[in-house]
Amino acid sequence: MRGQELPRVSVIGLGYIGLPTAAIIARAGMQVSGVDVSREVVDTINRGEIHIEEVDLDGLVHGVVQRGLLSASTEVSPADIFVIAVPTPFHKDGRHTPDISFVLESSRNVARVLKQGDTIILESTSPVGTTMQMRDMIARERPDLKMPGLCDGTPDVAIAYCPERVLPGRILEELTNNDRSIGGVTPRCARKALAFYKRFVRGTCVTTDAASAEMTKLVENAFRDVNIAFANELSIISDAMGLDVWEVIRLANRHPRVNILNPGPGVGGHCIAVDPWFIVNGAPEHTPLIRTARGVNDGKIHHVIARASAMVEADPTAKVACLGLAFKANIDDFRESPARLVAATLARRFGDRINIVEPYAAELPREFEGTGATAIDIDTALEECGILIVLVDHDVFRSVPLAERAGKTVYDTRGIWPDQPLPQIDFEPEALKKAG
Repeated sequence: MRGQELPRVSVIGLGYIGLPTAAIIARAGMQVSGVDVSREVVDTINRGEIHIEEVDLDGLVHGVVQRGLLSASTEVSPADIFVIAVPTPFHKDGRHTPDISFVLESSRNVARVLKQGDTIILESTSPVGTTMQMRDMIARERPDLKMPGLCDGTPDVAIAYCPERVLPGRILEELTNNDRSIGGVTPRCARKALAFYKRFVRGTCVTTDAASAEMTKLVENAFRDVNIAFANELSIISDAMGLDVWEVIRLANRHPRVNILNPGPGVGGHCIAVDPWFIVNGAPEHTPLIRTARGVNDGKIHHVIARASAMVEADPTAKVACLGLAFKANIDDFRESPARLVAATLARRFGDRINIVEPYAAELPREFEGTGATAIDIDTALEECGILIVLVDHDVFRSVPLAERAGKTVYDTRGIWPDQPLPQIDFEPEALKKAG
């Protein structure tokens, strides 16, 4: 960074986090170059348009592109600050092993254009130790530059880790207002990253070491997963006992020190359904609770499939509407979505009896091809379908009054219709095995 000039920023990865982050940084007046491997994504952004659904993002991106503050490319260009926000999926080994190859490849591309004084910040949710691996890889690529923690005296570059903590549908607001944990490879690196984030973050920015910041992100999502698992297990118990789980939770939460979360058809998204496994992978002998919570939440998906299947089989002439495919309400993000898995399984099993209502999808995902399932809107579903299976709590579904649901069989996995009588569904535990 030169004097008091605003830094030039490169954001690598223009997905659900990278694009909003790039737009927020550009709004603060910094020149931002976004980088993505997809030419279609790059061209869309350079037209001032967006390829994802997020509240107010379209107007913000259009504005900063028009002002010349944000542009996109498939190549990494020189900058003063590099923010890496690429996916960290699992390896395809069936053991939930983290794959940080996208992080390392992005770092390698950044290394080619690095210069003295630059700062590299990893935002991707990552296993503990990833930032140090990134540092070591850059050191191998650029032996001409002194790396933090590997040299005497002042290093040539700063390297830090700073994960996002945002809720889809509120990303722009939360990127600006939420607190941030900034972990540096060294304290000096953390201070360099802190100076950058204070340009556009109103929340409190707390500095720490890189490993602690990495673990903090994983712990936040594992905490949510464990608590959701309790709610999901409670819902399965309630089903077995013929109880209304929503009523039980409502009453229990009247206790001043009890705050049970809401159950659902499972847990989805690229954070809560994924990040706990990064902790398990790092300490497999010491994570029985986290591992069990993951099993409970994945098992809830198969419980819902079994219960829904029994409902459909009990009324063989009724058309069925599965309401929602996204992993949470009012977004178009289907990653790791339990609703998507439930609906696709039912479509394969019951064919053209299954209809899908998803207001945030222009077309059905490819796993529905050849099943006979049809995409319809909510009004058509209410007119034609005798069975409604609520999988996502989109606002448009919440707005349906009891009068429009009269006479229908309803399986509400989200508790959006508290006035709906509980369905009487008999199904054998063996159905869970078949559903899996």
